Amino acid sequence: MHVTLASWKSEIFEGVLKFLPDWVQFTVLALVVLAVLAGWGLKLKRKLEYRRAVRQGRPVHAAAQYGQGRGADHLGAYAPEARRDDATT
Repeated sequence: MHVTLASWKSEIFEGVLKFLPDWVQFTVLALVVLAVLAGWGLKLKRKLEYRRAVRQGRPVHAAAQYGQGRGADHLGAYAPEARRDDATT
């Protein structure tokens, strides 16, 4: 029984790259690595900007707050009001 550890996406990616010339393979791989590094860099930059804004007491836009969550995690003005039970009053 043959079990591969790679996902089907990586298998397809490798299969497509095998048919390309070497210089295209290296270029594609370099672009993928560059995209990952750029993503990490932007994430780090935003995190540092947020920390500087908080440290200096500047207002931070609600959508740009670090670690706030997305979608249903932050409903804001659309969050349901707290229910008041008769037993608690």
